[in-house]
Amino acid sequence: MAFGQLSVKGRALRLLAGREYSRLELERKLAAKEPDPGEVKQALDELQAKGFLDEQRVVESIVHRRAGRVGSGRIRQELQAKGIDAERVAVAVASLNATEFERAREVWRRRFGLLPEDAAQRAKQARFLAARGFSGEIVRRVLNTPDDE
Repeated sequence: MAFGQLSVKGRALRLLAGREYSRLELERKLAAKEPDPGEVKQALDELQAKGFLDEQRVVESIVHRRAGRVGSGRIRQELQAKGIDAERVAVAVASLNATEFERAREVWRRRFGLLPEDAAQRAKQARFLAARGFSGEIVRRVLNTPDDE
């Protein structure tokens, strides 16, 4: 059976077999091929009731996959873009904040490894960390701490 011939629920299950999706993501993907939004809503309601669609699993999946490479700011942004409710986002970000410095330090160490010698290097390293969602305070701490600590 081709992808276009599957039912809405079948297409949703096929997508969920690959990775966790938030409800909003699935609505967007399925609405592109399904003219009846009521059918999409009903299929997603059924999948959610059966536990196939779970926003907490989406949060855990993103945090697990991304925490080693990006800061809590970037993860917050990704979760919000996926339509995760604000309370779950806040809890996930709060749990990441405890390890933010260590994670930023490891990301910095893998990329650079040496403290900046001049203002241009410092700016480059700071932009690198900021682009990955680490806060200004964390960036300053990483760039002001000798590597042997």
